[in-house]
Amino acid sequence: MTARFSRREVVLRTAAMAAMGTMTNAPDALTAPLQALRQGRDIDAALRAAVETGKLPGVVAMAADTRATIYQGAFGVRARGAAAAMSIDTVFRIASMVKLLTSVAALQLVEQGRLKLDEPAASIDPTLAAPQVLTGFDAKRVPQLRPARKPITLRNLLSHTSGFSYPLWDADMVSYLKAARSDPALPRSVLMFDPDSRWAYGGSLDRVGRLVEIASGLPLDRYFADHILHPLGMNDTGFEISEQQRAREAHLHVRKSDGTLAPQPLEKPRVPTTFSGGGGIYSTAPDYLTLLHALLNGGSIGDNSILRPQTVALMAANQTGNFDVGVMKTTNPAISNDVDFFPGVRLRWGLGHMINLDPVAGGRKAGSLTWAGLYNTYYWIDPASGLAAVIMMQILPFADAPALATCRAFERALYRAHGAT
Repeated sequence: MTARFSRREVVLRTAAMAAMGTMTNAPDALTAPLQALRQGRDIDAALRAAVETGKLPGVVAMAADTRATIYQGAFGVRARGAAAAMSIDTVFRIASMVKLLTSVAALQLVEQGRLKLDEPAASIDPTLAAPQVLTGFDAKRVPQLRPARKPITLRNLLSHTSGFSYPLWDADMVSYLKAARSDPALPRSVLMFDPDSRWAYGGSLDRVGRLVEIASGLPLDRYFADHILHPLGMNDTGFEISEQQRAREAHLHVRKSDGTLAPQPLEKPRVPTTFSGGGGIYSTAPDYLTLLHALLNGGSIGDNSILRPQTVALMAANQTGNFDVGVMKTTNPAISNDVDFFPGVRLRWGLGHMINLDPVAGGRKAGSLTWAGLYNTYYWIDPASGLAAVIMMQILPFADAPALATCRAFERALYRAHGAT
């Protein structure tokens, strides 16, 4: 490592702390790690290499076992061409990784009996009543619609079997929206298939967020704060950030056709008035790892509980049967590449995560849970290994090849180091 790079690099290594019996507060437990991995330097090297070779401007990664944080590292800069170094507390836009928070919120309300997994969701939100299904287009490209054969349920929404689909990965949805813009008689929102008949990644969790608001009587940001974020000490997570947090924010970088990265200005500050259950939130690696750690431990850290163990187990159970999930073909390569994180691995969906039915070579075991955010932030929970991890970058397009390669290198190095402890 050159002297120039060392001035920009921040590596916060884990250190030993007192025995497990002293851990009673979840945020403190994760901030003061229990034990460093003996081969943690190999993880450092894998992440550092991605920055030194110019593949990434910066990256933050963390991991925990069932007891506490076992690795944390920050490398590179928050913006290419700027001096501010990446740090563990760097703020990221995590986009669709808010979906896990929304899923937890909805399942808290299921535990309380205020939402039902298998009753029509329209009984809570009437806008979900009488959905129309797109069956195709006629010779003049006029959309052909019919009523859905089944009502949409919360289980459908949480498992992405509702029929809602994102246009970013659905060419038929792109065509439908184009037609709807020129014909006000067409509904703005349609299903691409009948509920329970297929899987497609889409805006289901936006609808779940609205169900949470109606059932709880709180706006989504307030519900998150009162029932998940504050109990877990996740003080850097929210739909709006302060000026102090903005000073720690990483800049988005766009990958150009020649492979180089162009830093973008920070987005304009705004005060949101509506909140999406599917995107639009900020967080940090320590905050998000706290959420993962709670789920790894059955819904609790110390005295802080967000879900019952049986509910956490239900989240990790296959809800999509034999439907193939997780492979998506882009309609806009500037925003997302084609998505296939684990070629050859059977994938399913639970209530909040993607599940790999097969082990991933050199890494996570079968039954691990994962998902990601548009700007190349990723997480996974591996119950069989007792590990949870998060890695954050700020790059477009999604599923950026160098970002994914760095994620895989982090994973492989983490499992090698964990096996050596």
